[in-house]
Amino acid sequence: MPPEAAIRPAPSAPNLACDPALFTDLYELTMMQAYVEAGMAETATFSLFVRRLPKRRNYLLACGLDDVLSYLESLRFSEDSLEYLASLGQFSARFLAWLRDFRFTGDVYAVPEGTPVFANEPIVEITAPIAEAQLAETFVANQIHLQTMLASKAARVVAAARGRPVVDFGARRMHGTDAALKAARAFHIAGVAATSNVLAGRIYGLPVTGTMAHSFIQSHESEAEAFRAFVGIYPETVLLVDTYDTLRGVRRVCALARELGDGFRVRAVRLDSGDLAALSREARAILDEAGLGHVGIFASSSLDEDAIDALLRAEAPITGFGVGTKMGVSEDAPSLDIVYKLCTYAGLGRVKLSTGKPVLPGRKQVFRSEDGGRAAGDVIARADESLKGRPLLQLVMRGGQRTDAGRDTLDDARARAADELAKLPGALRGLAPTDPPYPVEVSARLRADQEDVIRRVRG
Repeated sequence: MPPEAAIRPAPSAPNLACDPALFTDLYELTMMQAYVEAGMAETATFSLFVRRLPKRRNYLLACGLDDVLSYLESLRFSEDSLEYLASLGQFSARFLAWLRDFRFTGDVYAVPEGTPVFANEPIVEITAPIAEAQLAETFVANQIHLQTMLASKAARVVAAARGRPVVDFGARRMHGTDAALKAARAFHIAGVAATSNVLAGRIYGLPVTGTMAHSFIQSHESEAEAFRAFVGIYPETVLLVDTYDTLRGVRRVCALARELGDGFRVRAVRLDSGDLAALSREARAILDEAGLGHVGIFASSSLDEDAIDALLRAEAPITGFGVGTKMGVSEDAPSLDIVYKLCTYAGLGRVKLSTGKPVLPGRKQVFRSEDGGRAAGDVIARADESLKGRPLLQLVMRGGQRTDAGRDTLDDARARAADELAKLPGALRGLAPTDPPYPVEVSARLRADQEDVIRRVRG
């Protein structure tokens, strides 16, 4: 066990919403105490970026900034938090008193949510007294990582659906309630049409939707009886037809339409198992023959972007998709190589020379060039450079308070994502890896700064 480890049995686990200051790694706090004791209070800049893209990602969709800014604005150590830290026996009374008055007073520069980003490009840079900026690491990385990973996956699913609505069905298999809530938010930014997660709908104002479960069908004496009962309460529903026999289920929907006449307003049937391409064609033929051309076909069952793409390449007449686990946990790329690294302190650039883990020194800017309305390439530069292209990082927090640039709504982020993704080259928006990848360069001045700092630290 490392020397800084500490164990204290706790009678209960506090709610994160009540104690966010403790959502940090222990070494952030021990380093903070060391900074305070050493009188190290100069300004530092930490940069959050992804070192390399997952193999099946041509881009990432930046997401999670709003939660980061909310956290920094309200970051406080409660008396309960301080009592717990004192019980660990590692923190001095002087440091705990310093934490009692803690407020985040720094500046945050960030890429707005819904912006495509690439390897090594700063997504967030935090400039603050070093102890303040250090504490932010765990929460900032956690939130940007989760939401960026999931928004990036969802953007691929939405692209594969080719304009057909995608609904988030993944809450029950996501990794905890917080992940499911933040996923629904990230999916909305990426273009997902609605979520089945009612709490996410309440918190974020998202469209909520749902169909029915097999248990409702099973609980009735017959499938026809179950359909009749459900439609009696929800006339414009989507009926799940595969509980017993999919095509018989579709025919029972047609029979119900004949029975109800003008009162039949069912919007779609849902296929949730089997050969979705073949079943959707047969279901379409049955519905059309019954004069129900307006009834759509909604598909679910272990879908992801590849399965949706294959269905539509096969010309399956599916009008919407419910996507759960594989989008909800980003199954093919469940993590990003995201890091939060010191790049300047006390006015000097800082680097890391570990193999395969370089750090660009100083505060930075990313310039995106366009050609004919399409993104053509990015340059990572010093913050004080003025280069061709559009600067991506914005000052979203000054002195611990949001600026106007940090007050985007969720719909702002969703609209930005749609606009920015449309500007990417077509191949980049496809599912296959691009070769060559999108061009990202480092400016000559920033590269020179990096070399100067390397010479300095090597002596």
